[in-house]
Amino acid sequence: MNAGLPDRGSPSAVVSLLAAVQTWRQRLPGDVHEPVVAAIYAEAERIAGRCVSTPRRPARLTLDRWLDRVVTSRIWGFPIMLLLFAGMFWLTITGANVPSRLLSSLLVDTLHPWLNGVASQLGIPAGVRGVLVDGGYLATAWVVSVMLPPMAIFFPLFTLLEDFGYLPRVAFNLDRLFHQAGAHGKQAMTTMMGFGCNAAGVVATRIIDSPRERLIAILTNNFALCNGRWPTQFLIATVFIGSLLPPHQAGLLAALAVTGVAVLGVIATLGTAWGLSRTVLKGELSTFSLELPPYRPPRFFQTLYVSLIDRTAFVLWRAVAFAFPAGLLIWLMANITVGGVSLAEHFIGTVDPVAFWFGLNGVIVLAYILAIPANEIVIPTVLMLTVLTTRAAGIGAGAGVMFELDTPEALGSLLTQGGWTRLTAVNLMLFSLLHNPCSTTLYTIYKETRSARWTAVAALLPLGLGLLVTWLVATLWRWIA
Repeated sequence: MNAGLPDRGSPSAVVSLLAAVQTWRQRLPGDVHEPVVAAIYAEAERIAGRCVSTPRRPARLTLDRWLDRVVTSRIWGFPIMLLLFAGMFWLTITGANVPSRLLSSLLVDTLHPWLNGVASQLGIPAGVRGVLVDGGYLATAWVVSVMLPPMAIFFPLFTLLEDFGYLPRVAFNLDRLFHQAGAHGKQAMTTMMGFGCNAAGVVATRIIDSPRERLIAILTNNFALCNGRWPTQFLIATVFIGSLLPPHQAGLLAALAVTGVAVLGVIATLGTAWGLSRTVLKGELSTFSLELPPYRPPRFFQTLYVSLIDRTAFVLWRAVAFAFPAGLLIWLMANITVGGVSLAEHFIGTVDPVAFWFGLNGVIVLAYILAIPANEIVIPTVLMLTVLTTRAAGIGAGAGVMFELDTPEALGSLLTQGGWTRLTAVNLMLFSLLHNPCSTTLYTIYKETRSARWTAVAALLPLGLGLLVTWLVATLWRWIA
């Protein structure tokens, strides 16, 4: 094998060596990596067996090992994982109702009329007062009242699991599935990062050495529900899914619905990775060893600080920063008229017939266009557009500037008057999972890939899948109904 190779000091030594390795690799059938790694561990075990003496009595089963046997079990691993996440969602949904209602009462029902009155007394023109108070402030108030309570509950719970050391066990459980899908096992960890922020999940793919498998992880990370999409899932599930059962059981059903959407995101990740790895991104699988860190007792106050300051406050500030200008734009679109009809109504009326085939409506489409900078403002945008369009149409309570939106029933009444059905809600939850990444994530993808083509694929792939899934659900729903 060494015959004909140049001396080590020759500049062409590396090129010749790689060419020889490639030649021999083509002659070896199957996956070489796994046998090599298995041989390395077998040799390490043989050496350890010769050098390390062990007591005759079997080692006492420690708490860490007992927990690992349970949470990484082939039988119990996935049920425990689903129950834990469903429990977190249930606590978030049920616990957020009261503080959300209080914030809505303070910021919307009390401060909004008061600000309008102050602005009127100061002689501020109606147009300026409308764009600032009814537009920018109202959108910001809805962002805070809708997003702050669930995030303040969900992020500490998620951080507790992270600090305890459970999330690496989730990655361990998912490793085999990612391997079977043709992706790198470390993608399970980047997917976990994506549940916090997709941009962070894209950056985290740097831990994957293979460029091909790293690209698969980048293109599929958007299927993990990020910070900005959790409030949409929680609110819509509470209003439309939870209402199918009595109030004392509504939170559980809503939590199961959100859990199902999150699981569907993992399925979409695996399915898309499987398709990419067998078509445009064919190649050989890599093998790696995953070291599980020891369990750590949760540090409650540090977890509270990290989750509330580093996560909740950061995400909320980002949402507010985008919500205020979005509120200004929405108010202008709803109040600037062409031929007696507002710009918003023109757009919604034009898009509605097309959105109908996907079980959506023009309000949702416009909300997602305006929310490209940040997913956090989808729900406030939907609420504001619905209020303004129903007011313009003179429908029921919509004839006023505001609804009393401090209960799920009131929200459901508003959206129902705006033409929403349970199909609309279900497909919004699906489209929230399967749509293009936000602008921050797209910019991060471009920075990591240095390719406009792959950035475009990362934007259009989930969007196309989302439209396909919502069309199928809407078609089957109407056919069955």
